[in-house]
Order: sequence, then C-alpha cells, then structure tokens
Amino acid sequence: MASPAPIPAPTSGNPALRARVVIPVLAYCGILMAVMQTVVVPLLPDLPRLTGASAGAVSWMVTAALLSGAVLTPVLGRAGDMYGKRRVLLLSFSLMSAGSVVCALSSDIGVLIAARALQGAASCVVPLSISILRDELPPQRRGSAIALMSSTVGIGAALGLPAAAVVVQYANWHVMFWVTAALGATGVALIRWAVPESPVRAPGRFDVTGALGLAAGLVCLLLAVSQGGQWGWGSTRIVGLFLGAVAVLCLWWRRQLRSAEPLVDLRLASRPGVGLSHVAALLTGFAFYANSLVTAQLVQAPEASGYGLGLSIAQTGLCLLPGGVTMLLFSPLSARISDRRGPRITLALGAAVIAAGYALRVADSRELWMIMVGATVVSTGTTLAYSALPALILRAVPAGQTASANGVNVLMRTIGQAVSSAAVAAVLVHHTSLLDGARVPTLHGYLLAFGVAGAVALGACAVALAIPGDAGPDDTPRPRGRTRPVSDGARGGA
Repeated sequence: MASPAPIPAPTSGNPALRARVVIPVLAYCGILMAVMQTVVVPLLPDLPRLTGASAGAVSWMVTAALLSGAVLTPVLGRAGDMYGKRRVLLLSFSLMSAGSVVCALSSDIGVLIAARALQGAASCVVPLSISILRDELPPQRRGSAIALMSSTVGIGAALGLPAAAVVVQYANWHVMFWVTAALGATGVALIRWAVPESPVRAPGRFDVTGALGLAAGLVCLLLAVSQGGQWGWGSTRIVGLFLGAVAVLCLWWRRQLRSAEPLVDLRLASRPGVGLSHVAALLTGFAFYANSLVTAQLVQAPEASGYGLGLSIAQTGLCLLPGGVTMLLFSPLSARISDRRGPRITLALGAAVIAAGYALRVADSRELWMIMVGATVVSTGTTLAYSALPALILRAVPAGQTASANGVNVLMRTIGQAVSSAAVAAVLVHHTSLLDGARVPTLHGYLLAFGVAGAVALGACAVALAIPGDAGPDDTPRPRGRTRPVSDGARGGA
C-alpha cells in the first residue's frame, strides 16, 4: 500500500514550548473525554420531561456512547497506527465536539442519541495519546507521562459529575453541551498546535471487513449486557443478542487469524504478556466501575432507608471528587513503582489496594467519612492498575501496533465496566425492601455488590502475578520490519 502523503509541519510558534506542553495537552484531552462520558448522568432523571421521551429511550444517551466507544476504539487505534495517530486523534476529538454542538441545539431524543454516538468516538483518545507519548518522549519521561494519561479516565469521571450537576442546577441544560463544545474546540486547537505527528507507522491495507465484523459482534454483546436488566435476561431479544455475538465474534476471530493484515493481531494477543494484560484490564474495569456506580446510589438513598444519606447529585459528586484528586496525585508514584519493580507488580499492587478499599466499604458504609475513605482507597488502587496496563502493553508489542493494542486493552476495560453495571443492577434488584410503597435496595445488597467487586479485584491481582516477568529497557520489543518512521517533513500539522 502506498505510504500516506506527507503532512506539512507547522512553520510558526515555539517548538520548545510545544514540546513542554504536549503532555498537559494530551492529559487535558483525556480528562475532557472522561468528563464527556459522565455529563449526562445528572440529566437522566429530568430528560424524559425535557425531551418528551420515555425513560427507556433516555437511557440510550448513555448506551449509545458506550457502544460507539467500544466499537470505534480498536478501529481508530488501528487507523492511527496506519495513517497517523495525531491525524486520527484530531478526527475523534472533532467528532466529540460536533456531538456536543448537536446536543446543544436539539431536544429531540433521536438526534441526542445520535450525537452521543458521535461523542463516543473520543474513547480512543487515551490509547492514541499513550502511543504518541511512547513514540515522542525519551524513556526517562515516558513512564510518568503514560501513568498520568491512564489516570485521566478516573480524574475526568470524578470531575465531570459535580461540574455537570452544578451547571444543570443553575442553568439551562443545553448550556452544559455548549460548555463541552467550547472545551472540545479548545482541545482540537491545542492538538493542532502542540502535538506532533508520530514518526512510527504500520503501512498496510485497512481491514474493513474485520472492522465491520468486530462492530457487529460488540454491538450484540454490549447491547445484551447493558439492556439485559431492562428487557429481561431470559427474553428472546437478549438470548438472541448473546447467541448472535458468539456467532459473529467466532467468525470474526477465525477470519482475523487467516488475514495477512488483520484489524487486531490475535497472534500477538495470544502472547501471555498481552493476553493476560487484557484479562486483567477487563477485571480491573469491572472493579473500578462498581466504586462510583454503587457509591452514588448509596449516598443518594433516602435517610428513611436506615442507611442512606439523602445527598443531592452535586453533593454526591463532591463525595467522589477526592478520588479524582488522588488519582492525579498518585500517578507519578505509580510510574516510580513500575520503574523499580515492573508494571506487573504495580498492577498486582493496584488490584490488591482496590480489594482493600472494598473491604473498608463492607466494614462500614453508613458514615460519610468512611464512605469517602473507602472510595478514595479504591481510586488509589485504580490509579496504580490503570497506569500499569498500558506500560505492560507497550513492553510487549511492536512500536507500530501500540495504538491498536492499547485500543483493545481499553475495549476490555469498557466491557468490564458494562458487565459491572449489569452485575450491580442484578444484585441490587434482588435485594430490595419496601419504603413508602416503593422498592429500594437494602444495605445488604450494596455490601454484597462491594464484596463482588472486591473479589473481582483479587482475581485481577492473581492474573497480574501470572503475567511473565517484565522485560528490561534493553529488551523492549522493536518495530517489525514493516513498521517504518515517516519522514521529518511528515511530522506536525493535520
């Protein structure tokens, strides 16, 4: 396949300044992507009234972003490896900003759902940014930068909920999307100015059939997982979706193994260092997501339940805020642990800390200060684990496949989060009591959900310890023969 046309480098500005701010710019983009995923949460109770749609239809504003993000992350990751990571990063962030503009202009639920699907394209920001950092930074700066980039998912989630709640409480709900559109446009401008195009490419033919097959299989799988509680796990639709997902993904797997230029290199994923890292990502995603999901419901439960605190959405966001700050502060520490002990030890330690946090949650989930301490401990463990996962992937794959491999790893986290949401909902639905004529979850149900998440975190710890020992810096896999750097003139602007 012919190499991509050179991309003209910017001719103005201060190159030294751009080099210094590339990490903050990419971190800003990662945080904004995570904020975008959570901003609709405060709106969900009011959207049926605001849009004239049913509660089931409104829930698709979350589901649409989840599905599109899961489908597009590995696809755009592969495209970034082939055509330029900065170029694809600009595309995904532009789609996210366009989605915000559409949400700001419309109150039609169909249009809003389509716009949220556009915003899901930004889910590839983190794997693309991590790959850019690997290609651009010297080894001594790489670890801490990647750790910070990985932590942006939790930081943005912790910041997005209270910020969105404040906007919704004191302004028209469309204002929230105008704000995110402006922040997105700022991100696009910053990427164009500060982020260089990666010199590493993996030329070849893009596997369109593989992308469509993966999309179909993931849509069936995640739709079944996310809607099972609402449609009924034994319903014909859910069973059909699960069977369809198995059939499509099995065919897709077989074709990928036979393809000379697959969308996802499954032979690479079969390596213990890569495959076990993906399994650990799935389990860690499950354990991480239960923290904010269950905590938010617990503290908002009415005081008459005997355990709830009756907090507002904004107050709930403030309860989760210390966890986001902790993730920002602990990311450099996680990089130092990985440098000294290796990322698999950091991953195992992070998973163990998550389990310890859930043990605190089980011990006491009635006092606000204990709830905040337990949630913050879980966030600390998540920082360690999430920073170690991309480091493990980067050590185990060729340079020309870092974006696509990290995209698959992020996909596994997303699947873990979707399964976590379904599992938590199933647990809470089966442990309820009557309160003023309505059924509400019992404290036992919440504690059981924490226990399940803690057990999954221990499973992630065991998987991490099973990953083969880390390669030293001199053993870092080198690009394969087909991977090539682009010319100096190809670095820079879009």
